[in-house]
Amino acid sequence: MALREILIWPDPRLKKKSLPVTVFDDDLKRLAEDMLETMYANDGVGLAAPQVGLLKRMFTIDIFAGKEQRPADAQPLVIVNPEFLEKSGSIVWDEGCLSVPGETAEVKRAGLVRVRYQDVSGAYHEIEASELLGVALQHETDHLDGVMFVDRIGKLKRDVIRRKMLRLKQDLETERAAV
Repeated sequence: MALREILIWPDPRLKKKSLPVTVFDDDLKRLAEDMLETMYANDGVGLAAPQVGLLKRMFTIDIFAGKEQRPADAQPLVIVNPEFLEKSGSIVWDEGCLSVPGETAEVKRAGLVRVRYQDVSGAYHEIEASELLGVALQHETDHLDGVMFVDRIGKLKRDVIRRKMLRLKQDLETERAAV
């Protein structure tokens, strides 16, 4: 397993639409492991393949990441080729993103979703979710379509966050150059 570098918004690669996964092999399983490790190392609850520079319709979610109280049957999810079968109601959630570190904003989402997806072996599953899991499924699927949570907020707040992220990217490049 290996940690992957997470792209920081407004990296143009985060605006691209991902392609369906058609090969379910050991490389895909290794990618899933790397993504989970990267997500946990960065204290995230979700990570989409485009965030690590890969335009694959795939993401990981673990809503219990970092929590002391973890249900015995709770396992992280690896979602491949998600498709929404149903969206209903609405919820407003304070969202953050590993590609927009340190920033959050309230985003309106569907309150209940039903998703069909494949696992890393290609088997099909369905999941119905609300609250954090429902929001995470929508947030991560947005990444696969080149949409960021900041695209769903007001221009003023988005512009403030953009300036912060550009400064952060510049600071990171300066750090790397000094090494």
